[in-house]
Amino acid sequence: MDQAHLAEAVERYLKGEMDSQERHAFEEARKNNAELDQTVVEYQFFYDEMERYGKVRRFKSNLYDTHHTLQENGQIKDLHLPASARIMNMWTKYRRVVAVAASIAGITALLISGMISVFSPNRPIRDLEELRRKVSNLERQSSNQRAEINTVKSKIAPGTDVKFGGTSFLIDPKGYLLTSAHVLNGAKKVYVQSNDGIDYLAEIVHQDEASDLAILRINDEEFKSPRSLPYGISRTRTELAEPVFTLGYPKDEIVYNEGYLSAKSGLQGDTMSFQITIAANPGNSGGPVFNRNGEVIGILSTRQASANGVVFATKSKNIYSLINAIKEDDSSLHIKVKSTSAIRSTSRAEQVKKVQDHIYMVKVVLS
Repeated sequence: MDQAHLAEAVERYLKGEMDSQERHAFEEARKNNAELDQTVVEYQFFYDEMERYGKVRRFKSNLYDTHHTLQENGQIKDLHLPASARIMNMWTKYRRVVAVAASIAGITALLISGMISVFSPNRPIRDLEELRRKVSNLERQSSNQRAEINTVKSKIAPGTDVKFGGTSFLIDPKGYLLTSAHVLNGAKKVYVQSNDGIDYLAEIVHQDEASDLAILRINDEEFKSPRSLPYGISRTRTELAEPVFTLGYPKDEIVYNEGYLSAKSGLQGDTMSFQITIAANPGNSGGPVFNRNGEVIGILSTRQASANGVVFATKSKNIYSLINAIKEDDSSLHIKVKSTSAIRSTSRAEQVKKVQDHIYMVKVVLS
């Protein structure tokens, strides 16, 4: 497909002008072609920037009209500044608008000329959303009611204000769990909930902001350690377009999603993470990313707010670096992590069945 037809197809896809059959075919092609997927993401980003720029222009225009009306009615006075000062003041006020206008003009020229491969905008950090979930009062009530119906004894005292939630998974059968560091920010107490709905008190062993990884340990007499874990933590590279799947807690039950690896690095070329195309929602932070062999290759962290399905995950090799750093600080801490998977030759449904009991919801109490 040449650039002109590609541009037309992407535009029709984003505007919802394709019929269901054509849209399905396009999405399948997008799954199997990382370059096409990246082009769609870039076009979506461009349209979002155009819309944002239009809003800024309209807002500026309204401000100018209001100022002019107030000035004519004598409700405000104009400052009589020297010509040079007025020029500098205007530049200070409007230089961002000028910069955005220049950027939009440049991008438009590139699109018209068909140089899509050159178009690669730097996404701002503020465009990232952490996948930590804020727990509402309604969710807490629903969870308590479900616990009563299932006669499950919650370890969380009545009236405890659980504020945030995320996902964690066992890395050592002795009760050591891994999650994202930002999930635990401000935590006074941490509980983890099993797939069976049972709450366990946990403690924070280590929290590393640089890698956005944290290790928890279940500190509960009723916790029964499994003999072994069915999955391993991968040390090897993951290939572009490799299919992946996740399990996590964007709501009060475990949720499965599948996608594929769309870039080997994360935001702005971050080599500690990679980009995947998958559905992820608040609550997925800290959840494992599995490859087809049932090996953990990453940990879900953030998503790009302005593009559907663009999610970033910390690479699994950082888990080994974190554990080595912890051992240097505390030699008495023994965390054993295996790299081999016992479910590599099983079906996806069987993999999920064996994995889900080792993935826990994280509940954060701030006071």
